[in-house]
Amino acid sequence: MSGHSKWATTKRQKAAVDAKRSSVFTKIANIITIAARQGGNPEMNFSLRIAVDRARAVNMPKDNIERAIKRGSGELGGVTLEELTYEGFGPAKSGFIVEVVTDNKNRTAAEIRHLFTKNGGALGAAGSVMWNFERKGVIRIAKENLAGANWDEFELELIDNGADDIKQEEEGVIILTKIENLTKLKNWLDDKKIITESAALEYAPKEEKNASEEDKTKIQKLIEDLDDNQDVSNYYPDVII
Repeated sequence: MSGHSKWATTKRQKAAVDAKRSSVFTKIANIITIAARQGGNPEMNFSLRIAVDRARAVNMPKDNIERAIKRGSGELGGVTLEELTYEGFGPAKSGFIVEVVTDNKNRTAAEIRHLFTKNGGALGAAGSVMWNFERKGVIRIAKENLAGANWDEFELELIDNGADDIKQEEEGVIILTKIENLTKLKNWLDDKKIITESAALEYAPKEEKNASEEDKTKIQKLIEDLDDNQDVSNYYPDVII
């Protein structure tokens, strides 16, 4: 899967907070609100727990987090939010799954279409890209949070606790697991006091494409534009960045 772009996403989000704090917080608050519809207690609602972790990673104020939870659980009024998924083609025929949270699906559809078009791509029909992706549990651990670990032993323990695939990359480790094992594996890591960069359900490409350096630059520009869109909650490319 395209781990590099997702590591970069985390770094960009943290760096972006000072420059455009309101936009980043609004985006994450919407994700929390959607997750809280299934219950307002992060200990009982894993989706909410990982959304709150994402908020804390960018130092989102506690009051903002609590307000978003209350809005989602029905304690506060507010706009109605929807979750939508788009499929699109970026530069060099790269495939993208884009997840959004919006209060105006017509506006968001027009914006996402524009982002793809201006970067040399196009939105696709349902199923045009999804066939090359599968839903997986994905956990990322930064290299510095595994300092001193006995890797061989740690890898065996990960497998025992539900890991299907473990990839070592320059920035850290990516662990893939079945959807039903994500909570168990994350809880085990928490019990071991191992800090995770992210733990979530993601679309992982079944086959990744290579791209030229020129095309990678164009694809990165599309990725940056998606990052900057307030309604985009996540995106998944099928190309190695």
